[in-house]
Amino acid sequence: MRTQREPANRRVHMANERTFLAWVRTSIAIMAFGFVVERFAIFMNQLSAILCGGGVDGAQQGGAVPSWKTSWVGLFLVGLGALMGVLAFVRYKKTERQIEEGSYQPSLVLDTLLIIAVACVGIFLVILLSHTV
Repeated sequence: MRTQREPANRRVHMANERTFLAWVRTSIAIMAFGFVVERFAIFMNQLSAILCGGGVDGAQQGGAVPSWKTSWVGLFLVGLGALMGVLAFVRYKKTERQIEEGSYQPSLVLDTLLIIAVACVGIFLVILLSHTV
């Protein structure tokens, strides 16, 4: 008979925890990428303004990256990463309960969200790079 301290299968619970930590790392990476996208656009605009002779205040000259686009994408990615972290915790707790009950059912919510995020970032970068060339 199992006691309260002994989980049904320690290895399964540990695998669930590793999966949760992988989702947390992924959500942190997405948030960091959003931060970098937003800050890199500011850097590129300032560099472009300086190189074009307009100084730092002479924004949006030549092929400078429109900062409002990258700001929105950066904010979107940071928010998406935070949402994925919360959903990862919900999935972790749900899976933990299902393991204990012996009724595990896989969920595609986080997987789908990650694929959508990667596709959106890829499409945005293609559009952004095609406009700056």
